[in-house]
Amino acid sequence: MSAEKPPLRILLCAPRGFCAGVVRAIDAVERALALHGAPVYVRHEIVHNKYVVDGLRKKGAVFVEELDEVPPGDAPVIFSAHGVPRSVPEAAAARNLFAIDATCPLVTKVHREAQLHHKKGRHVLLIGHARHPEVVGTMGQLPEGAVTLIETAQDARTIAPADPENLAYATQTTLSLDDTAEIVAILRARFPTIAVPHKEDICYATTNRQEAVKKVAPQVDAMVVVGAPNSSNSQRLRETAEREGCAVSVLVQRASDLDWSRLSELKSLGITAGASAPEVLVEEIIDAFAERYDVDVETVTAAQEDVFFPLPRALREDAAE
Repeated sequence: MSAEKPPLRILLCAPRGFCAGVVRAIDAVERALALHGAPVYVRHEIVHNKYVVDGLRKKGAVFVEELDEVPPGDAPVIFSAHGVPRSVPEAAAARNLFAIDATCPLVTKVHREAQLHHKKGRHVLLIGHARHPEVVGTMGQLPEGAVTLIETAQDARTIAPADPENLAYATQTTLSLDDTAEIVAILRARFPTIAVPHKEDICYATTNRQEAVKKVAPQVDAMVVVGAPNSSNSQRLRETAEREGCAVSVLVQRASDLDWSRLSELKSLGITAGASAPEVLVEEIIDAFAERYDVDVETVTAAQEDVFFPLPRALREDAAE
């Protein structure tokens, strides 16, 4: 049979898929369900992936956009990995809700940096995308007007802060390294005294996944990124492949989304997955190509990952005893 199919060399990017913050957030919902039973309420999608969210919903998770959708009672309410404004835990406390914060620790780090800068009298410039839940959460750590969002290099060139000598910058954790580097360079040139993060805000997982794509993209005819359209880090992976010269770079949620008119007559293909996409969906994509091609799969590794984040304290073994 395989002789009838054209050969296809698949280069699988590594690392890909779930990062430690996503694993922790999903585990938090599953552990809360195991400890307390259904329903467990989750404010916002726990991670940006429909397959994951639907799977948790079937187990008894109820996803809400705002706390006022949560009825009174002692059912747990989990805050998503993206983080929330300070007003959200305050509102939960005012209603005596059992709140569990599953914010990724690397996002929490950015929150703390922003708070520290504010205490020192600095105005914070946040590099990120408007309306992304992580940006909403970070801006919501500080009083109105204490943070200015910088979305583009043009924003960085034209911003006119009231006190140019007292500035700091922070970044959304899921941005493109290349895009951010350009914005940071402009800000540092314009404001030489600007305070910088102690350690890069863009998280290790975002960086590693982009580096793997940079290795693979120049070697393949097309790149498939498995991830959700509202996932920032997945969109950045698609853009990275494009920037590295890959002729066809597509973001898909499932194998059923593949546009075969763009993916026929390939000799080589790169596959990666955003930080909230499970490996089962990568396997589904490979199987879809195996039906049409005689596939040979190789893994291309850019970094080794062994990061682990413990569950929120309220869900750990010792807390449950």
